[in-house]
Amino acid sequence: MTTIIRAPETQKTISPVDGRIVDERMLATFDEINEILRTALRAFPAWRNTTLAERTAMLTRFCDEFEKRGAQIAEEITWQMGRPSRYAPNEVRGMLERARYMIAIAPEALGDLDVTPKENFKRFLRREPLGVVLTIAAWNYPYLIAVNSIVPALMAGNVVILKHSAQTPLCSERFAECLKAAGLPDGVFQVLHATHEDTARMIRDPRIDFVAFTGSVAGGRAVQRAAASRFIGVGLELGGCDPVYVRPDANLDHAIENIVDGAYFNSGQSCCGLQRVYVHESVYGAFTEGFVELARKYVLGDPTDAKTTLGPLVRTAAAESVRSQIESSVASGAQAVIDERKFSRSQPGTPYLAPQVLLNVNHRMTVMREEIFGPVAGIMKVRSDDEAVDLMNDSDFGLTAAVWTEDADAAEALGQRVHTGTWFMNRCDYLDPALAWTGVKDSGRGATLSVVGYEHLTRPKSFHLRLTTK
Repeated sequence: MTTIIRAPETQKTISPVDGRIVDERMLATFDEINEILRTALRAFPAWRNTTLAERTAMLTRFCDEFEKRGAQIAEEITWQMGRPSRYAPNEVRGMLERARYMIAIAPEALGDLDVTPKENFKRFLRREPLGVVLTIAAWNYPYLIAVNSIVPALMAGNVVILKHSAQTPLCSERFAECLKAAGLPDGVFQVLHATHEDTARMIRDPRIDFVAFTGSVAGGRAVQRAAASRFIGVGLELGGCDPVYVRPDANLDHAIENIVDGAYFNSGQSCCGLQRVYVHESVYGAFTEGFVELARKYVLGDPTDAKTTLGPLVRTAAAESVRSQIESSVASGAQAVIDERKFSRSQPGTPYLAPQVLLNVNHRMTVMREEIFGPVAGIMKVRSDDEAVDLMNDSDFGLTAAVWTEDADAAEALGQRVHTGTWFMNRCDYLDPALAWTGVKDSGRGATLSVVGYEHLTRPKSFHLRLTTK
């Protein structure tokens, strides 16, 4: 029998801000991963038997501890993944909003469900924890993504192992630090820095009971393959190429402001960022003019500077990939209307990239077919609601979609026809924790947030009690 001996590996996190190493961590060995799994398994029975009131108290203290560290956490986000410092604190607030909401609804979501009364019987459904939940979180919204599964998993009585992106390892450690300070017992929440290969090996391990993954479509397929031989749940929140439609009756000023922000916030590095913009021909000229004018006002630069409104992409390779996707669309006939030379920081060979607007686009072009994880939007003229719906549905993705209109009835009717996980009217790029976050087609499967999110992190158990045998 051959014993595999692997040399220790180091994970280095390079800041897109200036190329410095902001973190260095040793990746877990086989023995360390095994011990993490053993520890989680040992911690589960006691944690599942704590009362919901005890879990609520601890997770509420976790939120308080997180809030106290808010300024440090926001600064670390900027250095790890490049978001402008003026926006980074919003992630702290958003994380707390989601966590506190999921804590608040836990009694409702986890309460017994009584069924129709039946003489001489007591019948109800109870939701029970699954066991060990493995959360694999992405870097682009490092806390907002991770909290979606971590807090409800813990509230439901599961134990959690968090494997965060190599780009944002400090985020996982801040979760651990705040949960420990809140009094969470040892082993109930653990952090893991590991390779993709070792993560796949963990998914195949019988001690893992559920996987919550956020990332690319390719990454989701890899997770699904790893779990294919096991009967466990897998939540997949994947990519998007999200569409919006501007109807003739839209408030154009409001639509322009919202849609530009939805396309370029976080340098376009959002699974629900807006990429495909369909505009009714009657307002196309005015909308496009206003959109381009506002896009040109972005300030691309050092994200630690308070004046910066557009930071770098996460790494140079990502920026070069987006450049290539823009060039592909232009080669197919698209018109790039933003002069990159006006953004001096936007240079090949760097992670800094100017915002871009593409006109004269069609559905044969990259910008309207593929997920472009960068500051790029394609704007296309349409003649009717029906044409807009057909084009919105002509995609491999279905995470979010939106319409700008003053007619709520029309908006709801259109939403019934669009294949998407979330349908917005007059807003975009926002996760309401009271609503399920889910996608269709290549945007994934499963759901987080809302009471529905708890369903995926628990299993139903039926109680069928005959009260008397006389």
